[in-house]
Amino acid sequence: MNRKKVLKAIIFYSLSVVLVIMWMLPFIISIFTSLKTMDEVILGIRWWEPPKKPTFENYVIAWREANMKRYFINTFIITSLSVLGALFVSSLSAFALSWYNFKLKKPLLIMFVSGMLIPFQMLMIPVYRFSVRTGLYDTYWGVILFHIAFQTGFCTFFLRNFMVTIPRSLFEAAKIDGAGDFLIYRKIMMPLILPALAALGILEFTWIWNDYLWSLVLIQSDSLKPVTLGLTTLQGQWVTSWNVIAAGANLAALVPIVVFLIFQRYFIEGLTLGSVKG
Repeated sequence: MNRKKVLKAIIFYSLSVVLVIMWMLPFIISIFTSLKTMDEVILGIRWWEPPKKPTFENYVIAWREANMKRYFINTFIITSLSVLGALFVSSLSAFALSWYNFKLKKPLLIMFVSGMLIPFQMLMIPVYRFSVRTGLYDTYWGVILFHIAFQTGFCTFFLRNFMVTIPRSLFEAAKIDGAGDFLIYRKIMMPLILPALAALGILEFTWIWNDYLWSLVLIQSDSLKPVTLGLTTLQGQWVTSWNVIAAGANLAALVPIVVFLIFQRYFIEGLTLGSVKG
């Protein structure tokens, strides 16, 4: 039995290592490319090899000359406000759907869930026309409000599943003591679901940071473009500079990776919240 367990463990970990290497290979190659000079990129036959003389000049060019600094600021503004807005609105709606009893409770919950099933591509033209008519086109608020609107359904569904696991006696005791609904939401509910909010915030930050579709539909000015849309501009101007493009792509991917590594403990706690009872 011990030999079988050891053999299974060796096979499992070997396959895991192979899969991780295959998954990481494109990212590793992009790092190697970003550290090479243009001569080495063009003349190098084995493009997967590490650079002979690593240089960070490509990152400097991408950050300064390719306007990546402006794109990062735009992305941070859009992402931070969108995540905060989506979490706030969805936490209120999830609180109402968890603890209030009213006639349209189930239809509203079904509406939130069914909205998650609609492909975003089907909404491109209506969203574009609506943003033009309302004056939201080519503005920060246009992208932010649409991110909040389209992420609220999933966030509400996610948070409601955590809120319904909280004992109702806590809220009944607070009601007896004279606490209002918003005070219960702010002082009792929010601290209890903080791990779930952290996990959801990390997911939303990653999704919105990497968004390309809505930025392409709702933003035209180069001064407002986020980093994902700015990469297409970089590809147009530096179309033959693969090392600069790789450096810009790595910079764009760096922030979500750092955020996840810093907050991964809260992410795991949020996903496992309520999985064990008793």
